[in-house]
Amino acid sequence: MTDLLEAPVVALGFELWGIEFIRAGKHSTLRVFIDSEQGVTVEDCAEVSRQVGAIMDVEDPITEEYYLEVSSPGLDRPLFKVAQFEKYVGQEAAVTLRMATNNRRKFKGVIKAVQGDMITLTVDGKDEVLAFTNIQKANIVPNFG
Repeated sequence: MTDLLEAPVVALGFELWGIEFIRAGKHSTLRVFIDSEQGVTVEDCAEVSRQVGAIMDVEDPITEEYYLEVSSPGLDRPLFKVAQFEKYVGQEAAVTLRMATNNRRKFKGVIKAVQGDMITLTVDGKDEVLAFTNIQKANIVPNFG
């Protein structure tokens, strides 16, 4: 899906931050996150939504009915790519793994380092090295202090 949508989103002047497809009962939602140095307005989201909607109607990669949502990643932005972890070294993140490491699936700590596809989080003073490929979900934890 990223391959299909990245070029059109970039052509509109935005970064395709990430994509989520969520099934909840009979309803499915395709969430497209966009970002830019100048921030993202409601009008920006509407413009990208029209473009993405048109592409999805023509290419039809999702056969079931779904809702399309376009938004900025927000303060608690999800992390979809290794490069996004690199950008936020020093920030706190909440990470859920697909498979447990050290008998844990959920971690909350500071992103210390990124080497290849290995992410090091400092959790309670201890470094945890997590494989990016094992990360199911990750979000920045906003710091309001």
